[in-house]
Amino acid sequence: MPRLGLLANPDAGLGGRLGLKGSDGQAEYARSQGAEDRSGPRMRAMLDHFLAIGGDGLEDCHWATSDGRMGTDWIPEGIKNIDCVHSSTGTTSAEDTYTAISSLLDSEIDLLVYAGGDGTTRDIVAALAEYGAPELPVIGVPTGVKMHSGCFASSPKAAAEVLASWITGDLLVASTEVLDLDEDLYRQGKWVVRIYAEVMTPSSPRWMQGAKMRVEASGEGEIVEGIAEHIEETLVEEDRLILWGSGGTLRSIGELIGFELTTLGIDATRGSEQVGTDINEREILEILDSHLGPVTLLLSPMGGQGFLIGRGNLQLSPSVLSKVGVDGILGVVTPAKLLTLRSLRVETGEEELDSLFSEKKYLKVLQGYRTTRVLPVSVD
Repeated sequence: MPRLGLLANPDAGLGGRLGLKGSDGQAEYARSQGAEDRSGPRMRAMLDHFLAIGGDGLEDCHWATSDGRMGTDWIPEGIKNIDCVHSSTGTTSAEDTYTAISSLLDSEIDLLVYAGGDGTTRDIVAALAEYGAPELPVIGVPTGVKMHSGCFASSPKAAAEVLASWITGDLLVASTEVLDLDEDLYRQGKWVVRIYAEVMTPSSPRWMQGAKMRVEASGEGEIVEGIAEHIEETLVEEDRLILWGSGGTLRSIGELIGFELTTLGIDATRGSEQVGTDINEREILEILDSHLGPVTLLLSPMGGQGFLIGRGNLQLSPSVLSKVGVDGILGVVTPAKLLTLRSLRVETGEEELDSLFSEKKYLKVLQGYRTTRVLPVSVD
C-alpha cells in the first residue's frame, strides 16, 4: 500500500464568513472576531468518508503527518499506521509548511493530501520544487476562501473518493495549474489571478474542480442590459429583499439598475434602497431576520468550475442559505459563461443542506431578458 502524507493549514478559510476575502495575514483577527476552524474539520470529514468507503485494503494505508494542529489534531480514530514526522503547535506559518513538507518527503510519501486554499497550495508547490519533488501528486481538500487551482477536489468527500480511486489504480495523474489571487488587491475589489506553477494531481473531471477561468466575451453588453431590465421589472419591488452574490456580471447588472455593488462581496437591496454593502454572514442574517417579505438570492457561477455556492462566497453559510431557501436562489449566466458549464456545482458545507440541493436536481438561471432555463445541480 502507498505511503500518504497528510497536512492541514489550520488557518485556511477563517475569514470566509466574516467577508474578509481571504485569510492570508488575517487569522489572528478572524479568530478575535469569533471565526471557527474550517480547515481541520474539513480534513477530518474527508478522512471519515475515506474510512466509510472501505474495501480494497484501504485500511492498510500508511500515513505520515505532523503531530498537532497541522495533522494529528484532525485525524479520526479509525485511521491507523500513522507516523508523526513533524510537530506543529501554537501559531503556524508558511515556514512551518516548508519544514513539514521537507519532513514528509524525507519519510518517502507517494502522495500528499492537504487542506487549505490557494495560498497553501503555492507554499506546498514551492516547497516540493525546492526539495526536488515537483512530480509528487497532491490532492487538495478545499478549505480556503478562494480556490482557483485545479488540484482541489470539489468537496471533502470528493477528495476522499479521488484518494481511494488513486490508491486502487483507477485514476492516473495529470498536470494542472496552480493559481492564486492577490488578496491585498482582492480586498480592494480588484480581481488579479496569476498562474504560479503546475502540479501533478489525480485526473477526475467528476471529483476534481479544475482551474477557474475568467470568462469575458465582447458583444454581451445588450444581454447584460436585458438581464438588468428583467430583474428591475420583476424583482426590484418594495417588499422584496435581494441578496447579490459576488462577480463582475452581477455588479454590472446592479449598476444598470442604480446600485453600487461590490465585485467580490455580498450586497443587499430592498426595493430601490441598498441596505447592505459587502456584508458578512452575521450582517446577512440580521437583515434576513428583520425582513418579512420575499427574498431572492442572485448568484453567478464561477467560469470553468461552475461553482454557484462554496467558492468565494462563504458568507452564504448554511444558516443563511436555509433562511433564503433553495427556491429563493436564481442563477444569472451570460451565454459566454454558459458555454463553460455542464452543471451548477454546490458545496454548502452541511450535508443535509447539500441533500436539499441534490433532491432539487435543477436550478433556474436567467440568461437574458425574460429568458430563463434550468441547469442540473451537481453536489459531489
